[in-house]
Amino acid sequence: MLCRAKAMRTALRSRRQASEAAGRLPEESHRDFLNAGFYRILQPRCYGGYEFSIPDFVRLLLEVSRGCTDSGWVLSLLAAQPASILCLFPEQAQREVYAESGDARVAAVIAPGGNATVTTDGFRLSGQWDYCTGCDIATHFLGSAVLLHPLTGAPYGTACVLIDREQFSIVDNWNMFGMQGTGSRRVVVESVTIPAHRVLPFSGDQWRAPGPQPGYEIHQNPLYRGSPLTVAEFALHSVAVGTARGALDAFEDTLRKKWNLPPYPPRFEMPEFQHAFGTARALIDTAEAALLRLAEYIPHSPDDARRTLRAAAHCMEMAWQATDLMFRSAGSSSGHQHSTLGHCFRGLAVLRTHLGAQYDHKSLNVARLHFGLPPTNTL
Repeated sequence: MLCRAKAMRTALRSRRQASEAAGRLPEESHRDFLNAGFYRILQPRCYGGYEFSIPDFVRLLLEVSRGCTDSGWVLSLLAAQPASILCLFPEQAQREVYAESGDARVAAVIAPGGNATVTTDGFRLSGQWDYCTGCDIATHFLGSAVLLHPLTGAPYGTACVLIDREQFSIVDNWNMFGMQGTGSRRVVVESVTIPAHRVLPFSGDQWRAPGPQPGYEIHQNPLYRGSPLTVAEFALHSVAVGTARGALDAFEDTLRKKWNLPPYPPRFEMPEFQHAFGTARALIDTAEAALLRLAEYIPHSPDDARRTLRAAAHCMEMAWQATDLMFRSAGSSSGHQHSTLGHCFRGLAVLRTHLGAQYDHKSLNVARLHFGLPPTNTL
């Protein structure tokens, strides 16, 4: 799998401009991922997947994101769902998603964006969900919805809902200065009836500690029994560190060019550039090593999950520090619209705004749980 990812690096880089212009993952890249089996990396073997480990998933994302941040992000979210939320659904729902071929790509948004009301046939669902990465190439959508009482209309809980591609439409409202190629558009569902086995009641606390779920009767691998947010957040940090590695490649290319003032030495011979390269490389090497080590442990308690993911978030911060240093040191040319280093900088600037990257929340909750206090939120 890693050899396939490395072999794609040049092609992914060559498609970055087209991806940003189109506002989505290029069809060629999607086909490459499909043929390489990347979407199946965490998919259960009983449904035609490879059931690899989280460290294997991290390694793959590091390689793909080194070639293209946006492509890595789309892959990370579509490939993460089998081991984060989909694995918790009843067997019938999972079998319907994977069908006979096992070809499944589930785009997901965990923030509640719709309402579901029980009916005689299941649940009636309506809503809209923003930031749905990869929705244009997804086979299914998984969203979070508020459960409404059929008589009073009063909310009484939340649930994860699972629908087919033909049951939702897409609104193009994705206009960003970075990560534009991810196509993270709005998904809209208008009064669709879904069967009860595709609605999984899920409270806010269960995002960190799901407890017994229908999927536990199917899967024995601990990969499918951990905190639902763990895999997705490791994916986020992996894309960030892989992006920084791609920025280092671009920075090295810059250093092999001549300085623009007499006596025009190659930049790599100048101490200030040597220092910047050495510092950036150390930050990225440390972030990558720490992330892979952390990924070996699957946390099961809210305390362990937050502690592990707070440490993983620091890997992303080191990736940003390295990329920011290289972007500043490379000169104004790094700010060019088609600059590889600029692409990495813009991508990381947007990635850092993701909820999963807000390490201040995690630091607070790690401390509160350590001292026996309740967390302030699910982050």
